[in-house]
Amino acid sequence: MADFSKLREDFPLLKSKMHGKPLVYLDSAATAQKPNCVIDAITDFYQNHYGTVHRTIYELSSFATHKYEETRVKVAKFLNAKKNEEIIFTRGTTESINMVAYSFGKAFINPGDEILISEMEHHSNIVPWQILCEDRGAILKVIPMNDLGELKLDEYAKLLNAKTKLVAITHVSNALGTVNPIKEMVKMAHQMGAKFLVDGAQSAPHMKIDVQDLDADFYVFSGHKLYGPTGIGILYGKEDLLNAMPPYQGGGDMIEKVTFEKTTYNTLPLKFEAGTPLIAEVMGLNAAIDYINSIGIEAIYAYEHDLLVHATSQMEQIPEIQMIGKAANKGAILTFITDGIHSLDIATLLDLQGIAIRSGHLCTQPVMRHFGITSTARASFALYNSKDEIDFFISALKNSIQQLK
Repeated sequence: MADFSKLREDFPLLKSKMHGKPLVYLDSAATAQKPNCVIDAITDFYQNHYGTVHRTIYELSSFATHKYEETRVKVAKFLNAKKNEEIIFTRGTTESINMVAYSFGKAFINPGDEILISEMEHHSNIVPWQILCEDRGAILKVIPMNDLGELKLDEYAKLLNAKTKLVAITHVSNALGTVNPIKEMVKMAHQMGAKFLVDGAQSAPHMKIDVQDLDADFYVFSGHKLYGPTGIGILYGKEDLLNAMPPYQGGGDMIEKVTFEKTTYNTLPLKFEAGTPLIAEVMGLNAAIDYINSIGIEAIYAYEHDLLVHATSQMEQIPEIQMIGKAANKGAILTFITDGIHSLDIATLLDLQGIAIRSGHLCTQPVMRHFGITSTARASFALYNSKDEIDFFISALKNSIQQLK
């Protein structure tokens, strides 16, 4: 079993200071810090193995291609995809969603069709569908949530109908921490003939994902939240759907044959990977997956849940704090407002004490409107955090509140 007290040592930036104070990093829902193995993998590739992929036979290129495709295999196993070809490399969750919106939309969405999202979505899982609906004459409908931050499944059932072509829902809310009942929601959508996209940006780094068990048609996530580099993301899609969808971009590697009269496209997954890809970033993702597997995703989930319970119990004892998001099933995210104090002021004072949290609307303005607020503060936990850090955060938060009263 992993010794979580020692894992922090794997992350070099966590040894640094902010404003002369030891860094307490509580913003992993935005982006996770990187372990040495990921940094070393990227450096080693650039220093010792750099070459392009898929295009030539010399040794450097052959090595790069092997490692690039090896990563695809690891991602497929990480998600329990049926085939490696169902894994598409993108620049991140946002591009993955946009890719589905464009390609699935072009192939399957017609005027009058309906797309369902929820009230708790990140802007990246709202705006692409708005653009698609405007372009195709489709209708966007929204599943409401209650004041605990849980989706109203009875309302979801009412919204589903024969016109519903796609449902796109976050697995774990970045603003509320809510873990949605995705498997049940996918089943309900499929019963109406609709396809289902899962935004896994906040779930893939923290819990075991089995896309076959979920029966998700699409599942997307970002490498940088998974302790890997920025600029690399994953789109999982069922093979038959990906084959039926047109390419997202045109260029090198996604072609089979090009003439001025007609171009034919490559097979999966290369059909969706136009241009020289993010090779070094894929090498970093390779190392990140190895790192998570060496610890065990179930162990990570259990450890982070323990941190969440510890932090929540202390936060609830601060009279000036109001928690935003009280779902029964939550990820390791605490979002809160403070009576009479702006979240930016709280975050600023905590920053001066070496504590990094997020403040603002969290790229979820509809969530803010639901709760009648414009800004929140958010602390989010990862495998390198500790109860001692949480205790220091709670103490610093109390002191900040007293200073700002």
